[in-house]
Amino acid sequence: MLSGKKIVLGVSGSIAAYKAAVLIRLLVKAGVDVRVVMTPSAHDFITPLSLATLSKNPVLTQFVKDKSGQWNNHVELGLWADAIVIAPTSANTLAKMSTGICDNLLLAVYLSARSPVFFAPAMDLDMLKHPSTQSNISKLINWGNHLIKPGFGELASGLVGDGRMAEPEEIVDQLNSFFSVPKLKGKKALVTAGPTHEAIDPVRFIGNNSSGKMGFAVAESLARQGAIVKLVSGPTSQVTTHPNIEVKSVISAEEMYLACQDIFPSADITVLSAAVADYRPLSKSHQKIKKSESNLMIELAKTPDIAAELGKLKKKGQFIVGFALETENELANAEKKIVSKNFDMIVLNSLNDKGAGFGIDTNKISIIDRENKVKQFSLKSKQEVADDIVNAIVEKAYA
Repeated sequence: MLSGKKIVLGVSGSIAAYKAAVLIRLLVKAGVDVRVVMTPSAHDFITPLSLATLSKNPVLTQFVKDKSGQWNNHVELGLWADAIVIAPTSANTLAKMSTGICDNLLLAVYLSARSPVFFAPAMDLDMLKHPSTQSNISKLINWGNHLIKPGFGELASGLVGDGRMAEPEEIVDQLNSFFSVPKLKGKKALVTAGPTHEAIDPVRFIGNNSSGKMGFAVAESLARQGAIVKLVSGPTSQVTTHPNIEVKSVISAEEMYLACQDIFPSADITVLSAAVADYRPLSKSHQKIKKSESNLMIELAKTPDIAAELGKLKKKGQFIVGFALETENELANAEKKIVSKNFDMIVLNSLNDKGAGFGIDTNKISIIDRENKVKQFSLKSKQEVADDIVNAIVEKAYA
């Protein structure tokens, strides 16, 4: 899958830099054109000569080539590459990537990149676990960069734990998987995301704390697998620039329902991750309601049950995934929804799980199918969770 690809390999200052030599050899053997960019501190761990010999290309470190004024064009490199792989990614380089600091050639190439970026952290276990490092990793993932997870083992400090850079073979496997033929190429998908706002008056509304992060992550994961995605989103600050995603913005449950009715008949895959308000004010005031001495009573009416209505319309060949956010009797409630809404699969998460729920960058889920088989996942970034959901869809519907 990698033959003919062009990859920029970034090497930062880490004891794991020696693995870059093996990685280059594997990539070249796979038919990859490798260009190496090193940070100045990486020279303390491995020589440019070694990496230039293996890659068959000059190794770049400085912005300026020589005193004649020639320079190493970071923009050109960023546009040339089919992928950028930064391995090892030190804690220092990781922090600079997440804050936009650009004080060496590698960071300039990273900031200029239009291609996918993969990063492989390598550091001691306490550095990796530090909240600042974890925040930096989450930020990079949420920007669409691809984490190559560090492994468990003996570290340079003599301690044992997480922090070892992934082995070169693992990195090549991940790149092969990324560049393989998209599993959902040509499939059409409908995704709902975010909250709905049900107006009380021109100023106030009934809503919830959904940020839309999970739905947008699912849409992007489907698109990366080749699907053409129509994303119906309630009010949210989330954005996507993926060319395979068309966003339809709505506000109320009724608007989301009408948009979904229009899109659903042609959808092969539907993922209903929006947190739709169950009730709306029976009547909306056209003027702002003034505060008075007496209590305000608002009569509520049910909103359309989008999931149930689409479930009734489902035809052979369509695959529907629902979401269940529960606070009690989680599994039993989720299993009931599979039947009542005619889902093929449901994603369950609980507000009782730390790190799961609204407005944060992580989630912890279980996936349940129509046979009530349950697969549980650990706490992960929402982008990783989205990939798990899409992989489950592929396994169930298109394996």
